[in-house]
Amino acid sequence: MSYNGVYQQVVQGRARDWALDAISGAGVRAVRHPLGFVCLPLERDGGEGVCIHLWSDSLTHAHSTTSQIHCHSWDLVSHVLYGQVRNVHAVVTDAERDATHRVFEVVSAADGDRISPTRRTVRHATGLVESFGPGDTYTLSADRFHSSVVPEGGEAATIALGRGHPGSRDLSLGPLGAGGHHVPRRSLDARETAHAIHLIAAHLS
Repeated sequence: MSYNGVYQQVVQGRARDWALDAISGAGVRAVRHPLGFVCLPLERDGGEGVCIHLWSDSLTHAHSTTSQIHCHSWDLVSHVLYGQVRNVHAVVTDAERDATHRVFEVVSAADGDRISPTRRTVRHATGLVESFGPGDTYTLSADRFHSSVVPEGGEAATIALGRGHPGSRDLSLGPLGAGGHHVPRRSLDARETAHAIHLIAAHLS
């Protein structure tokens, strides 16, 4: 199903049924995302994509080498299937002598993420904090720094729809002195993927 098709399922209140059907399909393989969740990529067509993001302490997760604060090169529509998710906006201000973080560009490829320091240094503060629960849908424009937070020990899953925004870049805030590096994307094996799918299905059934 296309991005537009999935979006219509969400706005018409059929997100749960779509998700159950999508994860039951053959060939779904979950990936550990550096931001700490497990991603099940389900649809991809050019600059549009649809994934299910899963947070669960029962799955081994990757850790960010920069920070949780990032912005996308694409516009996000996120629908909470279950659990609680906080969308924490970050107010980022350019700074030099009093900078606390450096901006890193993230370029993703099949083998992982190439993370490169830019010359831009910044400070940041917590801005608007939005809380969402099952059935809620929220949006986030490209280029807006934020972090997605699930309460410690909590279980949550969202449908994430992304549509590329020309001219935007994937960015992350990281340590001032960190250098460029490559972070591989690790796929879950068949057993772990089956466990991830079971977790989602058990919450939605």
